[in-house]
Amino acid sequence: MPLADIQHRLETACHAAGRAPQEVELIAVSKVQPNARVEVVLAEGYRIFGENRVQEAQGKWPDFKAKFQGVKLHLIGPLQSNKVKPAMSLFDAIHTLDREKLARRIATEAQAAGHCPALFIQVNTGEEPQKAGVLPADVDAFVETCQGFDLKINGLMCIPPSDEEPSMHFALLAKMAKRNGLSGLSMGMSSDFESAIALGATHVRVGSAIFGERVKAEA
Repeated sequence: MPLADIQHRLETACHAAGRAPQEVELIAVSKVQPNARVEVVLAEGYRIFGENRVQEAQGKWPDFKAKFQGVKLHLIGPLQSNKVKPAMSLFDAIHTLDREKLARRIATEAQAAGHCPALFIQVNTGEEPQKAGVLPADVDAFVETCQGFDLKINGLMCIPPSDEEPSMHFALLAKMAKRNGLSGLSMGMSSDFESAIALGATHVRVGSAIFGERVKAEA
């Protein structure tokens, strides 16, 4: 089964890096996947999933959560400020904190709700103009800004440029996280998660290798 194969590869990569497999959380990226495919993975007993859009997750996960206990959801796509409230009630972690306005809104909602998802700052390690994320030069100041809002930052996240060697971006992210005293590293996807684990990833985001190529959800 694909999930079992990925879990075996994850364990092998951890052992090769001298790490315990328990140090790395596998996020099964279910965005834009038919519900039938997602339910197969849920039925196998897996409970940690990633979604790209709040609206899609709202339509999919309440029913699944009612049927399968212990589901944890990670938001790995961009978050609009006006979607913060529903996102915070649905997701256990947000990996795409990338601007002061969003941090301020999350802080306000967290204070009102009395809880806050785990937060990862998205870093645009390749400084790509079309991609979201804090620029590397601005990471330290942004961490400080978020902490000034009384937000606990769990770690950093990156999506390396598709045409560059990902390892150098993973190494850069790890260096920035260490400098800021952050333990979480959300990095690595279907094609490169083993190298991310070698460089310290604590969360890897794997979609197509588990579910198959994405299609528009029909179910």
